[in-house]
Amino acid sequence: MKLVLPIDSAPLAETIHSIRLTPNMAYNKIRQPKLSDVIEQQLEYLILEGTLRPGEKLLPERELAKQFDVSRPSLREAIQRLEAKGLLLRRQGGGTFVQTNLWQSFSDPLAELLADHPESQFDLLETRHALEGIAAYYAALRGTDEDLQRIRECHTVIQQAQDNGDLDAEADAVMQYQVAVTEAAHNVVLLHLLRCMGPMLEQNVRQNFELLYLRREMLATVSSHRARIFEAIVAREPEKAREASHRHLAFIEEILLDLSREHSRRERSLRRLQQRKE
Repeated sequence: MKLVLPIDSAPLAETIHSIRLTPNMAYNKIRQPKLSDVIEQQLEYLILEGTLRPGEKLLPERELAKQFDVSRPSLREAIQRLEAKGLLLRRQGGGTFVQTNLWQSFSDPLAELLADHPESQFDLLETRHALEGIAAYYAALRGTDEDLQRIRECHTVIQQAQDNGDLDAEADAVMQYQVAVTEAAHNVVLLHLLRCMGPMLEQNVRQNFELLYLRREMLATVSSHRARIFEAIVAREPEKAREASHRHLAFIEEILLDLSREHSRRERSLRRLQQRKE
């Protein structure tokens, strides 16, 4: 990844020249920001916006200093401070990495609670309606060519997993696809929400696929819905992308409700049979 981010004092100079000086003005000292502070802020922003992803390895110190056009001691000081903040991790002889656990995910007990109460999965589906719909909208609106290529690759992996009948691989691929779409939206809050909710969303997607695979004839319809979302994003049609996302999740919700009703009917029938035997 190439980072062309030279650090200079031009913005500060413009600010200074824009100040109109008068004889009666009370002057405050204007301090040039410390170079390591500016580097620290730049790296923090790259992490915040998702350009530097969790677990990603930074360029070697010499190369990174050249990219920033700064001295290596200043860069080293900035990295040390980010390491102290828990944003970076330095491995002896292995380089510097963005921390993998940057976003504290919702607690495991909450994820387990949702798993133990299937009806709560519908609440999570409603949340997915909001998050995935707006992510698809902004991905179509703001996604770069590189973003769209990554979405295209993830979409292909989903289809391959489905063709192979590999439930686990398909569920994993769907999550990677959604991460790619959310990154393409270029909204840091959306991206952080997705990562914080990661464990719950992964569990929800996997549980949905376990049920959908009971009705394999429905998988083709689900696949066509997902294709419409993908096509709208690539065609840069935000409203169509959002609408396609809502239709896709509404269809899944309808299937899950049908399966839930079937399960309830089956349980009632079993109870009646058991009572007759007694």
